Amino acid sequence: MSYKVALNFEDGVTRFIEVDSGETVADASYRQGINIPLDCRDGACGACKCLAESGRYDLGENYIEDALSEEEKAAGLVLTCQMRPESDCVLRIPASSEVCKTEQASYAAVISDVRALSPSVISLSIKGDSLVRLSFLPGQYVNLEVPGSDQTRAYSFSSMPHDGEVSFLIRNVPGGLMSGYLSQQARAGDPMTLTGPLGSFYLREIRRPLLMLAGGTGLAPFTAMLEKIAEGGSAHPVHLIYGVTHDADLVEMDRLQEFAARIPGFTFTACVASPESSYPHKGYVTQHIEPRHLNDGEVDIYLCGPPPMVEAVNKFLREQGIQPANFHYEKFAASV
Repeated sequence: MSYKVALNFEDGVTRFIEVDSGETVADASYRQGINIPLDCRDGACGACKCLAESGRYDLGENYIEDALSEEEKAAGLVLTCQMRPESDCVLRIPASSEVCKTEQASYAAVISDVRALSPSVISLSIKGDSLVRLSFLPGQYVNLEVPGSDQTRAYSFSSMPHDGEVSFLIRNVPGGLMSGYLSQQARAGDPMTLTGPLGSFYLREIRRPLLMLAGGTGLAPFTAMLEKIAEGGSAHPVHLIYGVTHDADLVEMDRLQEFAARIPGFTFTACVASPESSYPHKGYVTQHIEPRHLNDGEVDIYLCGPPPMVEAVNKFLREQGIQPANFHYEKFAASV
């Protein structure tokens, strides 16, 4: 038996390793060519100390207090030279991928489907044999190379991998290099290259109620997260508030309804900012955050949207006197 362990480096690069039953994370990392921080290998120096964000593991007793205190252990810190996973795990590595001599992985694929979901949103799916070995945490992104150029654009996955296929929601930006290619030239079978995964915006272990806030194509990482939650379930309620500018910008509503049917405790609200909207829920995302969603601060908030949205939510939380247990966010701006 082996377990999959995600190593998240401080520069945003993520690499996955396979750790055999009874093997330490440090040994497995070095066996697979990733030089995570390490010195003594005996649990004495603390050089390999990392934060375990999720998963079950055994640390044994062969380390000293100076290397890992009881307080640190209770906070989720581990010594990778002693850590033996007992499930899939996620580790935050306090070093860059360059220092650890690992590189972003690159994958070759082809377009399997490209279509306009609305005047402002393009759905892109790609597939390939190389994507069968692609792993990422729900919420992360990759850099997609724009065919016919040497430039890349960053997009969050909107689905988890299925038989070597993944999907994205891409904003149709007037004059945009990638959106121009997708809307005017792209055809099924065209080659594409992606590099990653990247990013510190991803779904952590669910330990309390979740509030997800999406702006426009910032919905993408949440549909990937909801796919993951649908697989394993959640003991806590999950609420998504999805905001757009115009009625026509609302996409994937049927998919959200499917998640609501599949995931006990999942609810969502969509809202439209335009005063001319005919949609039942109008206004901005912050106008639809209710006290029950904030749970007196005992809540984990995930937000993906443009910078003004992030600032507006921060201001709203200050005004409400709410300090959430965790606030994970990703700002994005449309790329031309």
